[in-house]
Amino acid sequence: MTVRHLTRAELEAGLDTIRNSPKDNGVVQMIVSRPRPNEREIMEHARLEPGAGLVGDSWVSRMPDPNPDTQLNVMNARVISLIAPDRARWPLAGDQLFVDLDLGDENLPPGTQIEIGGALIEVSAEPHLGCGKFVARFGVDAMKFVNSPIGRQLHLRGINARVVRGGAVRVGDVARKRV
Repeated sequence: MTVRHLTRAELEAGLDTIRNSPKDNGVVQMIVSRPRPNEREIMEHARLEPGAGLVGDSWVSRMPDPNPDTQLNVMNARVISLIAPDRARWPLAGDQLFVDLDLGDENLPPGTQIEIGGALIEVSAEPHLGCGKFVARFGVDAMKFVNSPIGRQLHLRGINARVVRGGAVRVGDVARKRV
């Protein structure tokens, strides 16, 4: 199957839809575990734990001393659906949580907490940027789009977060910004 990557103009045409993402109460659209490098498991429910991130994910084993500020990668579902209209390709982004929620700096600055199901996560200051794998999977224009000045401000590539309180999360759970 040939995958057509969108042009920068096509991606930028979707900015209004992304900007209209819910500010306070979004919905978890997909949960993905990465049990081993380059493997993805779509999950209907999962457990988040401090020190482990998403239980069963390879985050803990990726480095000798994993950075707790990168336990979770969270991406706006509207962004990934624009970049990858075929939902089966979403897991290729490498994020664990896809949420219909405004992840931008103004709405979720570092330190903001989000309740998802029984868990509580906190947005970290560690930037989440596209890499070579992202380019290979979604195209150069997608990388330029998410890493552009507006892309960084809106966190189009997503955010990093750490687990503050463990708990169960499910697809369909509300992701509620704590104020």
